[in-house]
Amino acid sequence: MQDNGTEVTAAGIARLAGVGRAAVSNWRRRHADFPKPVGGTETSPSFSLADVESWLRAQGKLAEVPPRERVWQHLAGHPEGPVTALVHAGCVLLLIHDRPTLWLEASAGSDERLAAMLPAALDQVLDARLGTGPERTVATPIGPRLLPSVPLLRGTAELAAGPGARKTYEFLLGRHLDANPRHYTLTPDPLAELMAELAGPARTVFDPACGTGTLLRAAATTRPGQELYGQDNDPALAALAALRLALSTDAAVRVADGDSLRADVRTGLRADAALCHPPFNERNWGHDELAYDPRWEYGFPARTESELAWVQHALARVRDGGTVVVLMPPAAASRRSGRRIRADLLRRGALRAVIALPVGAAPPYNIPLHLWMLRRPEKAPAQPEVLLADAGQFAGEGRGGPDWRSVRDAVLDAWRDFDRTGRLDERPGLARSLPVIELLDDDVDLAPARHLPPPTATGDTARLTDVRERLDETLRLTADLAPAAPGTGRAAPRRPLTTVGELARGGALVLRTGTNGGHARVPLLTDHDVLAGTGPSATLQESDEEPVLTEPGDVVVPVLGGGSVARVIDDATAGAALGRNLVLLRPDPAALDPWFLAGFLRGTANHRQASSYASTATRLDVRRLQLPRLPLDAQRGYGDRFRALDEFERALRLAGRLGEQLVRGMYDGLTDGTVAPD
Repeated sequence: MQDNGTEVTAAGIARLAGVGRAAVSNWRRRHADFPKPVGGTETSPSFSLADVESWLRAQGKLAEVPPRERVWQHLAGHPEGPVTALVHAGCVLLLIHDRPTLWLEASAGSDERLAAMLPAALDQVLDARLGTGPERTVATPIGPRLLPSVPLLRGTAELAAGPGARKTYEFLLGRHLDANPRHYTLTPDPLAELMAELAGPARTVFDPACGTGTLLRAAATTRPGQELYGQDNDPALAALAALRLALSTDAAVRVADGDSLRADVRTGLRADAALCHPPFNERNWGHDELAYDPRWEYGFPARTESELAWVQHALARVRDGGTVVVLMPPAAASRRSGRRIRADLLRRGALRAVIALPVGAAPPYNIPLHLWMLRRPEKAPAQPEVLLADAGQFAGEGRGGPDWRSVRDAVLDAWRDFDRTGRLDERPGLARSLPVIELLDDDVDLAPARHLPPPTATGDTARLTDVRERLDETLRLTADLAPAAPGTGRAAPRRPLTTVGELARGGALVLRTGTNGGHARVPLLTDHDVLAGTGPSATLQESDEEPVLTEPGDVVVPVLGGGSVARVIDDATAGAALGRNLVLLRPDPAALDPWFLAGFLRGTANHRQASSYASTATRLDVRRLQLPRLPLDAQRGYGDRFRALDEFERALRLAGRLGEQLVRGMYDGLTDGTVAPD
């Protein structure tokens, strides 16, 4: 059967054939028999995947296509959309995983026979793993609807023969999520694992806003008889989560669709634990129609306090003594509109801990989110205390995320000590427990940073001593690396010049420009990274663009801002994708020394004559940059001097960063009393 419904873009064709998009454009111009567009737009046409594959195969250009790339093209170009394709692929992968003989029997014949036999086979495995009746959010696709998916399903089965059904589905789902980052709010895996460990082992686990099932998957164990319950307002997400959990765990999976606050389907559930990453700052959460709902045991949430509605919903669905872990925005700990509910949660012993996470732990990445630990009270404690912890000191540099190992160790250690005894001795700068009565003032402010003592003087002074020693060592290094003053001898003779453009035309170097997207998730080197002399700080977003990956010896130049900067790529930075507003020069090592090239590109006069000026920005035309024509041996002499200057410059940057740390630490120490003025 020909899969005439699946379409593919020019970028997809390029990935199928392992070429650049320019090659696809050339094929369209040069070959009259190249398939005609069947959709898309004039500037971004789409083509029949089956016709493209036939043409590429006839031209001998399809032999080396990775199976996963071919499957992805079938999924991304599915006529009913990638979500439907993911559901169909997930159903078949679950069939292959649980009942491989049924798949082999159904797939042995024609495509029409496979589409006719699959529904009955899928019914068996879906009923067994996901339940029966309306609770099962994954509907069995009927035969005619499966026909367009048959090439995808056969390709998915072939792909699963290697890594297995579970890893194959994780690859397909992960790539879909990466390709649509604005459509989904995801819980990072390290955070999900931390939340599951805080909740502890549980036979029944519930997530009322389960999304793609990350929290439930993290809570899954190998113990027999475990049950995972979820609900999500998006039916497509609920179906994807159910299939993901069924493939990645052996637990009984029960995932429903619908708004958990307005249309709760778990009214009779009393789980051992609940994990939740709710939507933040929702005004339309059901305030008007849910005023008399029995779930509001601790007070009716204000319209602006949707997160406190989720907290109480989760508490209502766990047994007495059951644990709840909720990811919360930091404002929920201090907003005046929520102070009465916070106070009642404290008085009755339901709120056990508030833990501030480092910046970058989860979206939105620019604020330090909180974890609330709650327990449905069996009886009110006699002298209740609450744990307040702040892991903000473990924030990572740039966009790499927190130091999750340190966050996990510090948070779990503090929580387990507190949970065992009901109190925790002060851990300055990190954690302490407070009697609830001390927090029951007019504000009921639970922000950990406002209640934690500063770091101990011993620890703080030791850190400052370490910074000072590193600064002294770096300053000595800069003194050793400082270039000697230029001599007063005769000036160097004038040399014939060439331009980067002429060198590119002559083949002495290759010139490429950066992008912000590509077909793989790799570190992204931005123009800010090049200007600051740091490593890649971003991640390449999934798109149809062809990324430019750096190699050792490449020279990277920012084209905006007017600075005289050129950076030689080393082994540590190699493999990163080139970001926008950057130009990469890849010199032929037999013709050009990279350090010679980078050094002359940094000349101030050189930049001035190659720059153009707009009203608010300066743009560099890299092709107009000049450098002298010299033999390779003479280039290397210059290159050695330029490399030494670069090493000196990097040492100066490090000294500056250490100096800033020392100054800030001294200000903090003198003002908070951990450093004496003498």
